[in-house]
Amino acid sequence: MSRRVFGVSDGRERVLVLAPTARAASETFIRANLSGLSLDLTAYFGDERPLKAPWRLAYGSSILLSKLFTRLHWLRLAGLPAACVALALIRRHQPDVVMVEFGFEAVRVMEACAWSGVPLVVHFRGSDASAERRLGLLKGRYRRLLAMAAGVIVKSRPMADTLLALGAPADRLLISPSGANAALFQGSDPAAAPPVLLAVGRFVAKKGPLQTLRAFALLCRDPAVARLQPELWMVGEGPLLASARSLVVELGLQEQVRFLGVRSQDRVAQLMREVRGFVQHSMVAPDGDSEGNPVAVMEAQLSGLPVVATRHAGIPEVVLEGQTGLLVEEGDEAGMARAMARLLMEPDLAARLGDCGRRRIQEQFTIEHHLRQVEQLLRQIIDDCEVHRGARL
Repeated sequence: MSRRVFGVSDGRERVLVLAPTARAASETFIRANLSGLSLDLTAYFGDERPLKAPWRLAYGSSILLSKLFTRLHWLRLAGLPAACVALALIRRHQPDVVMVEFGFEAVRVMEACAWSGVPLVVHFRGSDASAERRLGLLKGRYRRLLAMAAGVIVKSRPMADTLLALGAPADRLLISPSGANAALFQGSDPAAAPPVLLAVGRFVAKKGPLQTLRAFALLCRDPAVARLQPELWMVGEGPLLASARSLVVELGLQEQVRFLGVRSQDRVAQLMREVRGFVQHSMVAPDGDSEGNPVAVMEAQLSGLPVVATRHAGIPEVVLEGQTGLLVEEGDEAGMARAMARLLMEPDLAARLGDCGRRRIQEQFTIEHHLRQVEQLLRQIIDDCEVHRGARL
């Protein structure tokens, strides 16, 4: 399908991407989209304000102003600064479709698409469709957003159900976990690895780092497991890191828990080749914040690691109980301890779960699967708009 701008066909579909950030370590999916989609992409980020790039400065400054208005609960006014700049960007770049990362970013710019007639696709990720500070505050604006959206991308079935209830278009809603990088995450041999468990993620409530630590402490009280001298390695940082360090001292686990800080994807992939299994106690945070579908869980399985996690959000969609990992209920620290113990005491089980998980992710949940699904949705929306535009002529 070719695209026409002022009567000239350039042969490529253009996508204007608007996102809050590309710099945070956790936003690997945004960078994957930008590098992996075969469409003609132009991206602007709300946390960039370079003085030598006027349009990027304008967009970043408008997002900053929109955030201020949102904090003042001037929600309708909050949508005007960024929308006005976004409209100028649409006129400048002439995209076939605008894709916005995160629902809270989309409500800031959505009116630009309404004014210009360019279709809008919104990519929800997790907290933007669950946390009270976002979903609760913006519910009314989300109804407006979802009524005008030409497409919606979500990470899990529970997230899809939440947005369908707010008016998301059922025939243009794509459930697609962000996927794992098959070129990077590979080569784990859990049966041969030492009795070490790995956790990767921000130290925030929805990742459950304190629950993981307490479960590990319960595990270490079992004499049979304690003889193995198990260790827990934790990658990441965040507001709960200080509490986690204090809890380790309180539980007497200083010799068995290692805090590794933020590591690159390459280093995380290497760590996954050095351990017996991956653990994550995801849960609904006190403010309602919930996971979408944790990328680290998919990366661990793609590496060949067995996973111990919770029945939370989209995790049961990618971790099959007893086949690719072991799942427990949110808050069940004793159950998590028993599941961890099984991986440490039964290396053959760890190997079997890890192998099944690797094959499942390879077949359904790599970055390539996600990118092709997103690209198909974008092309379908662009084609439909072209058809409708032609029918009006």
